[in-house]
Amino acid sequence: MKPGFRLGVYVFKDAEIVDYAAPYGVFSVARRLDPELDAFLIADAMRPVQTQAGFTVCPNYSFNDTPTMDAFLIPGGFGTRQEMHNGRLHAFVRSLPESCLITSVCTGSWIYAKMGLLDGRAATNRKEPDRLEASNMGKVPIDRLSEMAPQCRVSRARVVDSGRFITAGGICSGMEMGFHLLRRAGYDDKFINDVARVMEYHQAYAVYRDDIEYDTR
Repeated sequence: MKPGFRLGVYVFKDAEIVDYAAPYGVFSVARRLDPELDAFLIADAMRPVQTQAGFTVCPNYSFNDTPTMDAFLIPGGFGTRQEMHNGRLHAFVRSLPESCLITSVCTGSWIYAKMGLLDGRAATNRKEPDRLEASNMGKVPIDRLSEMAPQCRVSRARVVDSGRFITAGGICSGMEMGFHLLRRAGYDDKFINDVARVMEYHQAYAVYRDDIEYDTR
């Protein structure tokens, strides 16, 4: 087990609330059982960030602070369209030590695809389209991932673990990402089940707990 496992969650303009709040919430509850766990928000700069639907949060760190962490998570949301071209974000991701897990929820994996980090790996993305994405004017996010990263093996699993890179597909899949990061930190099933029970999420967790693809290539 990795003592004091730290999760850094990136927040940006128009990030989807559930995408970043769900894994953060899992760690928040898990800290009741192990107070050494930590989760925090990171942004491009130390100023309030307006995420989806006007929900505004204050980051704990900026890129310049270079906080120590064991996992870095990019959520999805409308703002990923701009973040795919954010050179400061890309440079920050590339600067992270090899020991830091690189993770995403929903369309956050588009950013890693744009950076070429998913080439030769398996990854996933949201599979259920909204009305625009389902029309002839749009595209299902997981299909767009295939276009962005033709050398990535796109999976429909809830969570895809490709070693250092872990992706989750679906807006609420941040819950499963949070539980899986606890697993990668070395916590056993009893601990994780207890966290899910306290959250009254244990029945849903039982459905999704095995919907994980491990890419060992």
